[in-house]
Amino acid sequence: MHLDLTDRVVVVTGAARGIGAVIAERFVAEGCRVAALDLGFPDVADDGGAVPDDGHALPDRIVCDVTDPASVRAAVATVVERHGTVDVLVNNAGIDVEGTVADLGWEGWRRCMDVNAGGTFLVSQAVAPVMQAAGRGRIINAASFAAIVPSVGSAAYAASKAAVVQFTRVLASELGPWDITVNAYAPGMVPTAMNGFADMPPDRQDRLLDTLSLRRWETADDVADLLVFLASDAAGYITGTLVDVSGGKLATQIPARAHGR
Repeated sequence: MHLDLTDRVVVVTGAARGIGAVIAERFVAEGCRVAALDLGFPDVADDGGAVPDDGHALPDRIVCDVTDPASVRAAVATVVERHGTVDVLVNNAGIDVEGTVADLGWEGWRRCMDVNAGGTFLVSQAVAPVMQAAGRGRIINAASFAAIVPSVGSAAYAASKAAVVQFTRVLASELGPWDITVNAYAPGMVPTAMNGFADMPPDRQDRLLDTLSLRRWETADDVADLLVFLASDAAGYITGTLVDVSGGKLATQIPARAHGR
């Protein structure tokens, strides 16, 4: 199957670093015109372009606060001005706020909801009219395995990602008449600076890996593979769903038994 995304205009939020940067790079490699949105870009090339880890400049970068309606509207207007339309939106921007319900502060709860659920809402709302005018589009929202099975101390994060899933389902039906698909994806355990999985002691890493049917850390490329498919014409009849891309996390009660552990 050849997934031709050549010249599609793709907006990726939270694209300055981590998984978002890899997603943006992947769509660039697929021949897309990518607008990378983020609060800031820490590495800047001599020509002013954002520089991902591999040193290749992204074609476009736009500073945007996904929790600020005015900032979001301005960023989307800039994308349309520069590229004419938006074919694909990847709502990747997100944060993690940890803490038990007893200890979690209101500001932490609000911030997590504002970025993860609120940001997805605001950017989708701003992009939807552009896609409706074109009569097609793809919106792909970052949920999390935490929306399926949450962890102790993750009330804010899990609740925000569960909200993304339900928002995705509603928006899919609301935008269906314009042939716009809306889907969410649930990564499992991708080592990032935010979660620190790869820096944990070996025994803690083993306990986490033992929950995975494929028993290896997920990579950002594993996520990007799915997003390229969901953005393609081949996924035109998939909408309103949550795709689990967690490596079979907790697919069975003790998947490590199959690995002889």
